[in-house]
Amino acid sequence: MKKVVVTGGSGFIGSNLIQLLLKKKFFVINIDKSSYSANPYNVKDFKKNKNYLFFKIDINNKRKIIKILKKYKPIGIFNLAAETHVDRSIDDAENFIKSNVLGVYNLLEGIRKLESKIKNKLRFLQISTDEVYGDIPENKKADENYNYNPSSPYSASKAGADQLVRSYGRTYGIKTLIANPCNNYGPNQFPEKFIPKMIYNILNNKSLPVYGKGKNIREWIYVKDNCEALVQIFLKGKIGKNYNIGTGIRLTNIEIVKKLLIISKKNKIKIGKKTKINFVTDRPGHDVRYALNSSKIRKEFKWKHKTTFNNGLSKTIEWYSKNLNFFKKIAKKNISKRLGIKV
Repeated sequence: MKKVVVTGGSGFIGSNLIQLLLKKKFFVINIDKSSYSANPYNVKDFKKNKNYLFFKIDINNKRKIIKILKKYKPIGIFNLAAETHVDRSIDDAENFIKSNVLGVYNLLEGIRKLESKIKNKLRFLQISTDEVYGDIPENKKADENYNYNPSSPYSASKAGADQLVRSYGRTYGIKTLIANPCNNYGPNQFPEKFIPKMIYNILNNKSLPVYGKGKNIREWIYVKDNCEALVQIFLKGKIGKNYNIGTGIRLTNIEIVKKLLIISKKNKIKIGKKTKINFVTDRPGHDVRYALNSSKIRKEFKWKHKTTFNNGLSKTIEWYSKNLNFFKKIAKKNISKRLGIKV
């Protein structure tokens, strides 16, 4: 059985990825420091699986990382361990630099210091973001050769990590790959993010805060489609290359909120009197538009996303409706009043 490491596996994308890898008969080692955005609830469906191991470790702990790699000899690492929320990076960037840059450095150093027998077999897939490309002008799309132009401390930290990954591949011969997905949505997402936050407020008769006039455009992918693409890149990707993961599904934030309200009504969710769109002061340096050219992954691997946006939103609303305690436990512990979520 092929063994792989997933860092940040208790988070949103990581937990969905582990579910997929277990279905595909991989032995999965989850390394997660279990920070605020990780949740034991995310791994409840597979935590007792005989092909799953969990280690509560920060990826900056190089000694323990090396020990795990030496003992289990995985064929590769999916690196999803990261601080991800742009707003928090604007408030305080320190943790983003520690996790997203220094953490990646320590993983790469850990691989480099292993005996060459293991290093030459191990693939390192860095899961990045479309935000590294920055604001994309209207009628243009960023392909894999598009210049990086990050706007926030979060996207700058991810861009820096990507460049570090490339340099270790070229300098030390580590088998590196980079994936740049568009915005993910779906089950298990931490409720500070846009779509789950709106769903939570709809379910709890609260206002729907939208930055500016809601005209910012994002490209969206259902998390399970993204995970399928990540596995394809890991198994088939050309070493040293990066791959965009996009769908062409691009909507303004206000369009998404309206869709959520319509789908909620269709799903017979009561819309309370307080559940109204509330435009709030825009955040600093807010990119207007993201758009990816993902033809490379479609041509090389014959990959394509399977989930329509309406269907994906419907599945997401249904999941959160059935797992409302997931929201409430996290909200009580972690969500600040600034984010507009109260229990």
